Amino acid sequence: MKQRLLLSGLASVLWLSGTMVSADFRSELLLAADPDFSNNYVRSRFLGLARQPFNTRDKRSKALIIGDGHAQDFLNGVLENGLLSRYQIRTRYIPTRCQPYLGPENLRNFIQPRDTAFCAGSDNLEQARQQISQANLIVLAANWKFWSAQRLGDTIHNLKLQPDQKLVVLGRKSFGRINIHAYLRLPESRLRKLRNPTSQESLAVNRILRNQVRPRSFVDQQQLICGRGPDCPVFTDKLQLISFDGTHLTPAGARHAGHLLFRSPVLGSL
Repeated sequence: MKQRLLLSGLASVLWLSGTMVSADFRSELLLAADPDFSNNYVRSRFLGLARQPFNTRDKRSKALIIGDGHAQDFLNGVLENGLLSRYQIRTRYIPTRCQPYLGPENLRNFIQPRDTAFCAGSDNLEQARQQISQANLIVLAANWKFWSAQRLGDTIHNLKLQPDQKLVVLGRKSFGRINIHAYLRLPESRLRKLRNPTSQESLAVNRILRNQVRPRSFVDQQQLICGRGPDCPVFTDKLQLISFDGTHLTPAGARHAGHLLFRSPVLGSL
């Protein structure tokens, strides 16, 4: 009921501001404002591939994408652009609260006490070891915390990857506070210029990651999507919303981000 009232309210705003933006733009924003649609879009294809074994009869190379919502966004960007077609893709979901870490330290030293049981029942890199050993391409993507970023070099070492296995690590990304109600009231000229301040925490974590991961493996997606400046665009050049919540990507945002990420040297050769 609350969701229907919210969407009804947004529709009223759209009616009042109907002369400001196109019908397609208004329709896309309404869809992005629907949490059921947006959350399902981010998760569904990733979770459908989670923990599925590689097909031994498929002669294509094997790609394993590991992580949380950042990994889900990456997969959506791949699929929206028809990328990695030479790979059979599988996934492993490690919640943000638990983080991708492999090492001797006790996870309880880093996660919240309330998450101990949850993380104990969740997938992790130790459980994924066998499937990781089968993959030609391993992608780690997460909303990295300081503690897991600082230990990522050790985690990579402990994965014991072979020389013919390619590792890709995606840094954190953040698009700032998203206010769909406000966007509905703005003219197109204002919308095209909207930029949100870049998260200083994300920038700091990415600096740590850059020092923990070899250049041939690290992809700074914050920089690739937003540029080197202190802020990040809210909309694409086609006036499509990039993120519906400041972190996760809309379908248009996934197409946009995927295109930009695969222009990087690390991903462009795949």
